[in-house]
Formats: sequence, C-alpha cells, structure tokens
Amino acid sequence: MTAARQVDELGPGDHACLTFSDPDERLDLVAAFVHAGLAAGDKVLCLTEAVPPDRLPVELEERDVAATDALARGQLEIRGSGQAWLAGGPPDAVTMVRMLAGQRDRAAGEGFPALRITADMCWATGPVAAADQLLKFEKEMAALFADGGLCAICQYDREGFDGVTLALAADAHATNVAAAVYHEDPIVRICRQYRPPGVRVAGELDFTRAEALTHAVTEALRLDQDIHVNLTQLRYIDAACAGIVVQAARTLGPDRTMIVSCHGLVRKMFDLVGTSEVPRLRVRQAYGQR
Repeated sequence: MTAARQVDELGPGDHACLTFSDPDERLDLVAAFVHAGLAAGDKVLCLTEAVPPDRLPVELEERDVAATDALARGQLEIRGSGQAWLAGGPPDAVTMVRMLAGQRDRAAGEGFPALRITADMCWATGPVAAADQLLKFEKEMAALFADGGLCAICQYDREGFDGVTLALAADAHATNVAAAVYHEDPIVRICRQYRPPGVRVAGELDFTRAEALTHAVTEALRLDQDIHVNLTQLRYIDAACAGIVVQAARTLGPDRTMIVSCHGLVRKMFDLVGTSEVPRLRVRQAYGQR
C-alpha cells in the first residue's frame, strides 16, 4: 500500500483505507470527505453504523457541512452500513460488490460526475461476519475504480478488528488516509483538523511542546480563513501554550476569526491569560461540556 494521503487530496478513482482510534478524528475526516464531494458536485453515500444514520447529519452540520440541504436535494444519502451491505443475510462479497456497482451506475444516471462512498466497516465484526468475505470484497471492489467514477473511504476501528485483519484490509486499498500529525507522543497529540479547518490537540500540553504547537497554528494561519482550535480533548494547558494561541489570534486581520473550543481547566487557563482584549478571538464552551 502507498504512503498515507490527506483526505482533501482524494478524488475519483481513489480507494482509501482509514484506520482510526479517535472517533472525533474519524468524524473530522469523514466530514472533510463529504464536504469535498458535495463541493465537486458528486453524489455522496455515507454508510454508517457506529454513528447512527439519524445522528450523522447532526455531526456533519457541527463540522460546517451542509448535510441537511444536501439530503433534501438528493445529493447526499445516509444509510446504516449493516443494512446496506448485508440486506438481512450473511456477508457475501459478490452481492456487496454488485450493490456498490449499482450505486455507482445510479449516480451516473442521475447526472453526477462521480459517486463518493464513505463506509463504516464495523458490520464485519458482527456474529455472522466472515473475514474471508470482507477481504474478498475489498479486493474485488478494486476493479470498480478503474473508470474514475467512484471514490471511497473504508473505515476500520482499531478497537473492533484484530491486527492481522487490519493489515490485510490496508493492503487491499490503493492508499490510506490520515490526518496530518504535527506531534504525537504518549502525552499529547497535535494534528490538523479539516472540518471546520484548524488544529486539534488532545492530552496534556505544556511548554515542552511549544514548538510543535507553534508550527501547527502557523500552518493554520497560512491555510485557513477562520481558524478553529479544537481543545475539547485537552485536559491541561499551561500559560505558555495558551499564550501561543492568543498571540496568533492577535495577528489576525479584521476579516478573520480564531475560535477556540475547550472546557474545564483549559477554559480557565484562557480566562487567566486574558482573551477579552483580543478582538478576533472567540473562546467557547466545548459541545456537551459544562
């Protein structure tokens, strides 16, 4: 399998594998994939299981994807992955590939230039699942990408699959997709956030990782109009690192904004370093947090 690519580099003809441990990071990448497909005028089909089909549009909207409007006009479809793939029976690779080919042809018949599919593969961990059918499906579906009318991301949760199956599944894809990581160690992970665009930090952050944080924020300043700094999974930040974020916000012009999402001790630290006099900075309570 080739080296990892970023989600915004994918296009028609790409068959990518996403293995993940962080559910929020998975949703970020899925949202970026859906947004890119809608912006390109493609048909987008989301097959979801871990996130219920009625919940996924909410998650997409929270990540600045206009899912409700896309659903209403038929450009976006969201279904349960188990129901879509298995149709009430045991896994069968040939049947699943035919279903996928039919969806691709249907999208073309509706006038869409390509079909983008993002599929939660956790159906393959169920009691009727067969690993041989999963791997046969991944290998046989590769032929569907030759004409450029299809783009897909298959999502594999590392908590649900054994290492051997993950490795074999990854080898069946032309590429794998992952977030750009600026720094990762047992204490903290700093990576790019794609929807909404900016930076995500998880763990505990202090001055010893200041250089990595500065690099991540600087790249966001270069790439993004408005910068979202997602600290919802950050348990601790020291004054030095909070100051890096605040100072970056001070450099923004009047047409740009930095939005920091945080809670708990992290929110208190931003209050202590002072944000009220930084006009382009918004520090907000993280979703679902008090």
